[in-house]
Amino acid sequence: MSASPILHTLHAVDPATATGAQKEILDKALKAAGFLPNMYLNMANAPAVLSTYLHGYALFRTESGLKPAEQEVVFLAVSQVNGCTYCTAAHSMIADKKSGVPADVLQAIRAGQPIPDARLAALYALTAEMVKTHGRPSPATLDTFLSAGFQEKDMLYIVLAIAVKTLSNFSNHAFATPVDAVFAAYKVD
Repeated sequence: MSASPILHTLHAVDPATATGAQKEILDKALKAAGFLPNMYLNMANAPAVLSTYLHGYALFRTESGLKPAEQEVVFLAVSQVNGCTYCTAAHSMIADKKSGVPADVLQAIRAGQPIPDARLAALYALTAEMVKTHGRPSPATLDTFLSAGFQEKDMLYIVLAIAVKTLSNFSNHAFATPVDAVFAAYKVD
């Protein structure tokens, strides 16, 4: 599979010179994240993309009912299946430093090894399969997910996370977004 072409006419938006909708969305992003990741500076070329991302991301975080560690497992699954090394690095750092993903679980996810937590393994498997099959998980994967204590409505929030991560993953592919220094220790190839 060949890498997608990098956009040659668009560059990261400089927050110091941004105006109008670009400035408004970057100001909102800065307030929400505390800094402006490279991904946001690229997405701001189309303010609606960054706005949609921030809105959906916030809703997933606040309304999904999934615990922070579970949310990271979902984001990591989507990012890995989509081959986004930027988001894999970012969510690995968040998983490790902020969301409480157990170290052995994060290590297994990053290494593509069996996840040593049945509930998180079921969540990862369902999410990855949802991405790979365009929302059509097998009955066995769905049964394992539900048997792990998740509810059918949780699948809808996984769909939201997939949508949000697809925006970021595909934008990062287009721009070959460099990993920010804050995420550098978690960089993957």
